[in-house]
Amino acid sequence: MTAPQPSADYESDPDRARSSVHPFTPETVGAHLDGISAFLGGTANVIMQLSLRPVGRGVLESTVDSGKITLHPIKRLRTTLSYLAVALMGTDEERARYRDAINQSHRPVRSTATSPVEYNAFDPELQLWVAASLYWGIDDLYVRMRGPMDPDTAEAFYQYSARLGTTLQMRPDTWPANRAEFRKYWDENLAERAIEPALRDYFNDLIDLKMMPRPVQLTFAGLQRFFVAGLLPQHLRNEMHMTWSDRDQRRFDRLLRRISAVQTRLPKQVRLFPLNIYLYDVRRRIRRGKPLV
Repeated sequence: MTAPQPSADYESDPDRARSSVHPFTPETVGAHLDGISAFLGGTANVIMQLSLRPVGRGVLESTVDSGKITLHPIKRLRTTLSYLAVALMGTDEERARYRDAINQSHRPVRSTATSPVEYNAFDPELQLWVAASLYWGIDDLYVRMRGPMDPDTAEAFYQYSARLGTTLQMRPDTWPANRAEFRKYWDENLAERAIEPALRDYFNDLIDLKMMPRPVQLTFAGLQRFFVAGLLPQHLRNEMHMTWSDRDQRRFDRLLRRISAVQTRLPKQVRLFPLNIYLYDVRRRIRRGKPLV
């Protein structure tokens, strides 16, 4: 397989919706984003992304120590949430700058002769799965906390969310054409995901916050495990050897309703925290010529 390489060709109208002009812009999409979702769903979403074995192996075998969450958890949180903020709320220029910065980090991330599976961080098909996982997680938590969008708005938001992949190398025409096609893609691909023991151990360390100081682990690891189990699709729960009862589901639903009752009443800029802060930080770094990742 020839390794895909980054290309500037994706900059030619990369996010054109293929049905009709959608109402979302970087300025208006914030009404449908909740910053707290990044904290509630972040680890579960990482598991979804890395359940595609080449993606997971790329992380396990990466030699780019500066990007490893196990070594630099605060920095990795910043760069990940900055990517989400830029992809969804950034200008075309900001997205291009962030793409260039990530490309620098991704260049060494490719399989070797000893890797059990072939991968390359620039592979658009792998990025499609990562973008699909991000969209699925955002939409799932939105529905759980606010209820479903009306069909036209949901479709428009889905089309706009192609930016989660096209901000890197994903080609626009690989994003499923509509939400119905996305659901088919998601269900078919999710059913094929399997989590190998080494990756399961890695995920358990993330869930249990093993990279953080002991007081943080003791305070938050149990709650994080509850949220991860609650937000994972059942297939990945099974792959993670997690149990989940009807009682757990009722407790989880009640907790999300309580969080939503507060979150949805907050002013927009408070509700967007920390995504808006990370977007501000990216813009500050660009102005000052500081590294973005």
